Amino acid sequence: MKKKGTMSFESPDKLNVIVEGSKVIGDMITESNLRIDGEVVGNVSASSKVVIGVFGKIKGNLACGSADIEGKVDGILKVDGLLSLRSTAAITGEITTAKLEVEEGAKFSGSCVMNNGKAATTSAETLKEDALEGNLVY
Repeated sequence: MKKKGTMSFESPDKLNVIVEGSKVIGDMITESNLRIDGEVVGNVSASSKVVIGVFGKIKGNLACGSADIEGKVDGILKVDGLLSLRSTAAITGEITTAKLEVEEGAKFSGSCVMNNGKAATTSAETLKEDALEGNLVY
């Protein structure tokens, strides 16, 4: 039996999943890991890791601790740690990350800024501030 409050947000027990065939319209904010195999139309903010599967899509901004992308993203990506673009990834937009890994075959159209290990601001507060300023992408 596990004690309440002992699980970290990166624990596999704390995983949100948007399955293939599902479509979410609106912003998502989570403190735990997130896997997207369906489609999200809106902004995604996660304190932990985000995995976008081969059939996964985000049309909006993504802010997270780390990301592993096999699917499509159309928007601004702000990743605190490692951003991995797998061979099937297709990115359209701006990237700000500390570390970048790109497999042969990955497609990217836009700009990329390496922030030399300094954390990009990816908190829920940042997403709320962007919403107030009208910077949401839909």
